[in-house]
Amino acid sequence: MGDVKLSRPARRALLVVHVAASAGWLGLTLGLLALGITATTTGSAPAVTAAVRSMKLFADWLLLPAAFLTLLSGLVLALGTAWGLARHRWVYTKFWLTLATTTATVLALRPGVNEAVAAVSGGRPLPDAGDVLFGPAVSLSAYVFMTAVSVLKPWGPTRRGRKRRAGSGPTPPAAGRVRQPA
Repeated sequence: MGDVKLSRPARRALLVVHVAASAGWLGLTLGLLALGITATTTGSAPAVTAAVRSMKLFADWLLLPAAFLTLLSGLVLALGTAWGLARHRWVYTKFWLTLATTTATVLALRPGVNEAVAAVSGGRPLPDAGDVLFGPAVSLSAYVFMTAVSVLKPWGPTRRGRKRRAGSGPTPPAAGRVRQPA
């Protein structure tokens, strides 16, 4: 996409998709954390089983589509707008954190939940409370951080962004800042 820019209606529609997917991902993770807390603090075996089975349903059917939609829509927005992918530190940070948390969901969170489900389905206790608590807690922290970064847009442009700004037209102002006339 490089120099191809999205039309205003396409950009706005994609922004709505990105924000909705991101909010959904954050909400699902909050739900996973609540279920994980329930599974680790209740004394009821049926409640533990219900909680971890619900976590599996979230992780298998909802979490990955939300993660991939967030990653894809964010990437298209970055490449199709003046923000760019590597022009502003906040965009670059969000991209890499989204990629890292999506990867962690596939490689750590889902296997941990699957291990917990296998244990309680076999009549055994949870193998490790961390399997159902650590992943959602870390993910939720990352998503709240990325939300704050999206709103605040800190840190300014990257080296590439500064070079591009010096060599071409203006880049979008950061939220809340007013451009001074030249």
